[in-house]
Amino acid sequence: MNITQDLSIIELISHASLVVKLVMALLTWVSLLSWYWIFRKWFAIRDARAKTEQFERDFWSGGDLNSMYQSAQNDRHHSGALEHIFEAGYREFTKLRGQKILDPTAVVDGIRRAMRATYQRELDDLDAHLSFLASVGSVSPYVGLFGTVWGIMHAFRGLSNMSSATLAAVAPGIAEALVATAIGLFAAIPAVVAYNRFAHDVDRLAVRFESFMEEFSNILQRQLR
Repeated sequence: MNITQDLSIIELISHASLVVKLVMALLTWVSLLSWYWIFRKWFAIRDARAKTEQFERDFWSGGDLNSMYQSAQNDRHHSGALEHIFEAGYREFTKLRGQKILDPTAVVDGIRRAMRATYQRELDDLDAHLSFLASVGSVSPYVGLFGTVWGIMHAFRGLSNMSSATLAAVAPGIAEALVATAIGLFAAIPAVVAYNRFAHDVDRLAVRFESFMEEFSNILQRQLR
């Protein structure tokens, strides 16, 4: 078998030691899984952003709050995160407004707590599986490096059975070990880029949600007065 054939990617993987093959298989599986969640989160965050912008336009256009609340209740499964927050706040508002013993400050505090609880649930949904991408980005290079170190050790142990060590003899073993590091980087880089982007997008949505909660609380407080 010539050196060129030994250094082809398929040959390197097929001739790797069992441990290196297991590392490569693990990294390949993790990479595919991370790409699955990258696409899932991309669509989910894009949808959340679009629904947030649509609801903000509807809300600030001066629509009737009761009508918006009924619409949010009737189409709960297709409404966005901000609409869920609005629904929780207005539901608490209508419930507490009829209790005459409560002063406006207590009512507004109850509204904010209801919206805050829904806000946290919506953020948890948006943040779901981002920690997996962060773990892939931080751990995959080290897993690949472990496979590389193990493969190089295996290649040098094989030299002990040879009368003379030449580049032709050691190169395939080292090259197949380095493939593990390459696969580790291939898994890590997209995961890191996606995590940073998605975390930034979720943070921006969180700021918009918090701003809306404050402004909506002030609107309801003025209605109570």
